[in-house]
Amino acid sequence: MRIAPRPTNKRMFHLIMFEPEIPPNTGNAIRLCANTGATLHLIKPLGFRLDDKSLQRSGLDYHDLADVKIHANLASCLQQLSGSRAFAVETGGHHCYSDVSYAAGDAFVFGPETRGLPQTVLSLLGADRSVFIPMRPHSRSINLSNAVALVAFEAWRQLGFVGRET
Repeated sequence: MRIAPRPTNKRMFHLIMFEPEIPPNTGNAIRLCANTGATLHLIKPLGFRLDDKSLQRSGLDYHDLADVKIHANLASCLQQLSGSRAFAVETGGHHCYSDVSYAAGDAFVFGPETRGLPQTVLSLLGADRSVFIPMRPHSRSINLSNAVALVAFEAWRQLGFVGRET
């Protein structure tokens, strides 16, 4: 799969998938970014190859319409996004994702499907910049691509869905 660079929309958001493991979740995020104008950042190591058939199938042909960047590590990604606020999205976050006021250029960091964000990443971003998605008791987590969509659409809603088709 070819990931084409697209002009970055400075008024949108950055969705960071830290060491994603399941190709369809990343494919769904690519499709989401193509439809919202957000930039997707993938942090290595990836649990799949970018030409993986299931990644292509779930992303369909949207990869040409999305801005996807690959980073060797989280530090290089955050350095590229200097000036952006970065929020960890975790089940143990301190604020409900819909209670935070977001701004253009904010970044949201999502952990790998099987283990979530490591403590080093949570410490780096800070407890005050961690959000959670409400769930019923005794639930483990929400599917990664669903969590990415919930947070992205809430942030976009707060910006008045800037750039949407009318």
